[in-house]
Amino acid sequence: MPTQQAEISMSVISSETSTSSRSLERDSSSQVDMASVMRRQQWQDFLFHKLTFSFALLVLLVLVGIIISLFINAWPAMKEFGFAFVTTIEWDPVNDKYGGLIAIVGTLATSAIALLIAFPISFGIALFLTEICPPWLKRPLGTSIELLAGVPSIIYGMWGLFVFAPLFSTYVQPALAASLGKLPVIGALFSGPMIGIGILTAGIILAVMIIPFISSVMRDVFEVVPPVLKESAYGLGCTKWEVVRKIVLPYTKIGVVGGVMLGLGRALGETMAITFVIGNAHRLSWSLFAPGNSIASTLANEFAEAETVLHTSSLFLLGLILFVITFVVLSAAKLMLLGLSKKEGAK
Repeated sequence: MPTQQAEISMSVISSETSTSSRSLERDSSSQVDMASVMRRQQWQDFLFHKLTFSFALLVLLVLVGIIISLFINAWPAMKEFGFAFVTTIEWDPVNDKYGGLIAIVGTLATSAIALLIAFPISFGIALFLTEICPPWLKRPLGTSIELLAGVPSIIYGMWGLFVFAPLFSTYVQPALAASLGKLPVIGALFSGPMIGIGILTAGIILAVMIIPFISSVMRDVFEVVPPVLKESAYGLGCTKWEVVRKIVLPYTKIGVVGGVMLGLGRALGETMAITFVIGNAHRLSWSLFAPGNSIASTLANEFAEAETVLHTSSLFLLGLILFVITFVVLSAAKLMLLGLSKKEGAK
């Protein structure tokens, strides 16, 4: 019996030993597998980080390349005219004398007019779609606005030249001249020949073009406001306008400014629509009815026909100035947002 018990004990011990060894083998195998998975994940994270970093670096390199290219090609005009290029209105390809003031003023004037018209209309559209619009109308109306954003700019230009300009010269310009044109200070802005094309027409066409962009962005940012905030304000007795002014706008001001900057960027760089309706005249006038020029329309009209080195360089210099204007506008918007954030922290 003691011998049998010893044999049984030995067999139990051996089975336990084999079981523990198999368990150790499984543990070591699982640790090896886990280490392999961790190494693979580390490589995946490393490759993903480097790939995304290369994408971001590529954008930066392209931007730097554009700036360098513009600067190199614009250097002959910068060397010849200096800062006087910005303050001179003369644009004479025959005598190779160039100044960019007319194009710069036309670009800023048309963009300012477009933004003054488009911002309140876009705000009203976004507010109606998110706060007032009935459900059965919300989807088709929103889809229509998004479709307007996809219309090519040349279509807007053709519509502006052949449809809008005749109606504008027949009905709108005489009414503006008879009313605002009689005022002492701003009357000069609404005087002059009523031919339907000019700075004001170009600004209105630009406004029609950028309204879908700004309103779509505003609508999207208005919809991310938590419903509980608006419901709480309504529960306290606030009106719709008070909810928008005190709840929606403070919550979404960064997105609103982003939408406005998106529309302004589109207005500053628009080419074909402006070329159709601005008049393409190298003249500077106080009247918004008078034809003018912009940087983009000047480049579109003259780049293919530039023969001398100085003419081509002047066009590149205009492109560089447009780049600087866009950069300054975006930087000002960023600084404004930073100022608003600091004020919120102070409160």
